[in-house]
Amino acid sequence: MTVPKTSVLVLDCAEPEPLARFYGSLLDAAVGPAEGDADLILVSGPTGVLLGVRRDPGRVPPSWPLPEDSQQVHLRILVTPESLDEAEREAVALGARPVAAEGDDTRPGSRTTQRRYADPAGHAFVLAALGEPVG
Repeated sequence: MTVPKTSVLVLDCAEPEPLARFYGSLLDAAVGPAEGDADLILVSGPTGVLLGVRRDPGRVPPSWPLPEDSQQVHLRILVTPESLDEAEREAVALGARPVAAEGDDTRPGSRTTQRRYADPAGHAFVLAALGEPVG
């Protein structure tokens, strides 16, 4: 049995408010802060969250397609708080590699409500507890 999941694409940028307003206007969607994460703004429509825009003060604008470009986008996969450990086991069993940022506690059973990974091809994603403050 698999844990029920949903996901939202999160765009990292230095100033999330203007970018969120751009996408809100473009998608005819509401823009508002994410609960428990002051650096994340969500763009939501009638069907739910469409996109997230997250503050990253160190972001460098993309120089695509140059290969030395930094991560510009990551996938945030949302699960219920009680399913976070099981979702982590599923992701790792499928080939995800845990990636810890300085200060992260990504151990199973930790109180951290988000955990970072690289997919089998090296793309970044986060498993995050839906509706819980980021710890």
